[in-house]
Amino acid sequence: MSFAPDIVERLARARSDLRMGVPVVITGDGRGILALAAETLNAQRLADLKELEKHIILAITARRAETLKARVYDQDIARILVPKDADLSWVRGVANPDDDLRVPMKGPLASERNGPANLHRATVALAKSAQLLPATIIVDLSDPDDFALHHGLTSLCANLAAPHLLASSPVHPVVQAKLPMALSGSGRLHIFRPEDGGEEHYVIEVGRPLRDQPVLTRLHSACFTGDVLGSLKCDCGPQLNAALTQMGTAGEGILLYLNQEGRGIGLANKMRAYSLQDQGFDTVQANHRLGFEDDERDFQIGAKILKGMGFSKVRLLTNNPRKITMMTNSGLTVTERVPLKVGENAHNRAYLATKAMKSGHLL
Repeated sequence: MSFAPDIVERLARARSDLRMGVPVVITGDGRGILALAAETLNAQRLADLKELEKHIILAITARRAETLKARVYDQDIARILVPKDADLSWVRGVANPDDDLRVPMKGPLASERNGPANLHRATVALAKSAQLLPATIIVDLSDPDDFALHHGLTSLCANLAAPHLLASSPVHPVVQAKLPMALSGSGRLHIFRPEDGGEEHYVIEVGRPLRDQPVLTRLHSACFTGDVLGSLKCDCGPQLNAALTQMGTAGEGILLYLNQEGRGIGLANKMRAYSLQDQGFDTVQANHRLGFEDDERDFQIGAKILKGMGFSKVRLLTNNPRKITMMTNSGLTVTERVPLKVGENAHNRAYLATKAMKSGHLL
């Protein structure tokens, strides 16, 4: 019998710790490191790191390194050597692109090129999964297990954690109930909860669609600004309303509302991207400057939910070919792509053009 947390539960703890500015210990292959999220690092913890009298590394993604003109020796990440006199503003300036135009020269930045980078890579992935800026402050530890025990820190084995960081968590139904809706009429709202302590996802089932027939389906990513506030910077709100209206007219349909705000980077990072767009960068450039890919979402979550509900064929309401590919790769049959071209206005015209040109959206 054991009440100790398993690796998934430890990952949930580690995400929470990073968000609060608490260090975590990562081990693997006979090595160990101490890691903090650059975004939530404070001056006292930086001073404590310096007292360890070890080389301090700032791990960032290759996307962020490209913006900073820093050398990348580890494919998808760069290990930046933190100068001994670096203060908190230096760390945040490298991690966060908010003042890149005001202070374009961050360096010279020296990159570590010796030794393995797998533990550093794990910390960046962990920060991403916590919806923080993908940048971590790291020092090597000579005895990581004792260090974690002495300081009461969460410790993770990178080899055990890696599969869970790379794959979406299984989700399970929690509850469902009838829900009359203005746009689509009567339906049911289903709540699904992931095993890893992440945000819940929702399914709006309109009518009673047959499980053995292609169902009109929309994969909709949460958009607080568009769906709730009526933002004109995107087309999300109009797409949500149009999809529900179309399902109501058809008498049936499935709308999956996936909590993957800002193409999977979270609302705070999405607002950072908006701030960069105000500086003249397009949506893809903004994501790259923050250290993210064009799109960090995992649509396989939606496919798993659909299959769990008994659906195998969909008529997909989308302008995004990537959704079709991921549905097909996940074992669902997309019998038809149903276009959803609504919501264009003077404020989002350039944004939609960028989605078409750089992300392949069929607009």
